[in-house]
Amino acid sequence: MNEETMKQFGATIQRLINKEDLTQEETYSMFKEVLNNEQPDLQQGAFLAALVSKGETIEEIVGTWRAIVEFDTVPAMIDGEGPLVENCGTGMDSLKTFNVSTAAAIVAAACGATMVRHGARALTSFCGTVDMAEALGVDVECEVDTVVDSIKSQGIGLFNGMSPNVHPGGLGRILSQIRFGSTLNIAASLANPARPSHGVRGVYSESLLERVGATMSAIGYSHSLVVHGKAEEQKGGMDEFSVCGESLVHEISSTGESSTYTLMPEDVGLATVPFAEIATTGNFQQEQSRFLEVLSGSGHESCIAFTCLNAGAALYVGGQADTIETGVTLSRDAIDSGAAMRKLRNWVQAQNREPNQGLAKLDALIGP
Repeated sequence: MNEETMKQFGATIQRLINKEDLTQEETYSMFKEVLNNEQPDLQQGAFLAALVSKGETIEEIVGTWRAIVEFDTVPAMIDGEGPLVENCGTGMDSLKTFNVSTAAAIVAAACGATMVRHGARALTSFCGTVDMAEALGVDVECEVDTVVDSIKSQGIGLFNGMSPNVHPGGLGRILSQIRFGSTLNIAASLANPARPSHGVRGVYSESLLERVGATMSAIGYSHSLVVHGKAEEQKGGMDEFSVCGESLVHEISSTGESSTYTLMPEDVGLATVPFAEIATTGNFQQEQSRFLEVLSGSGHESCIAFTCLNAGAALYVGGQADTIETGVTLSRDAIDSGAAMRKLRNWVQAQNREPNQGLAKLDALIGP
């Protein structure tokens, strides 16, 4: 790095501070420098903070995503028929819950959806999807090819967004050093090596609904649901469909038509429940136990309903269900029949360099 390059980078940061939007190409170039560590840490952090403070445009998010995909993502080629479905949240939501996205992905896979997940360890939450999958016995530090094999054989796999095997350049370095929301909450989570075609994406603010939906369409998603959930008598929201109140949804269908609507639990045959019944416990061992009890249908009825709602949305967007309500019913059947737990076991075995060790870890959690 030299003085002139630093000045040019700093001048662009100043434009952001002055609330000036960047073009897609300008953002792409800036993030290329960040990913390649071509600027001092202070300048990199200032750029991330200034961009999110201004409020990212669709062009800026797409530019960021392009840089991550082109310079810091190992591609995963998955051939076959049917949509590749992702369910993911941006994080940074104020209502911290049971790790529902991971449970919902397993249930949806048990119902026939092909789930290509891309997640991270906990940064602003208590328990990230990578943390939970690792605790259950899934190999989250494996090569991309192992994840691809799991997706092909079991219909589910998780790319660890903080692993150098998935993002070998600067993304892991950046995420490990920041604890504030940034454009990466959107763009990096969208940098899935498998390039999914269908997705359910939770956002931490309702102001992001249309912006994120438009971004997903711009980078190749055919059908998307972007959601921000609420809880009665609670401030803030969650980056999931909610069983505690209304969910604000922005949908872009396979025909390109967009619509924004509100969904209540009762609209899909579920009861509204108190937020305390799905909130995180703050204890990782308790979260693991609750997770397995939910998947087996042996307890925590509110969390089961929470899981079925979010799995039902994935089944709907992926075409396995005509409506979210039908998806909810299919999801509950997968839990009650034991299919969800069988899918978890098969996933642990498939996404693993040491399958026996992974299964032993899972069995130790399940107990006698």
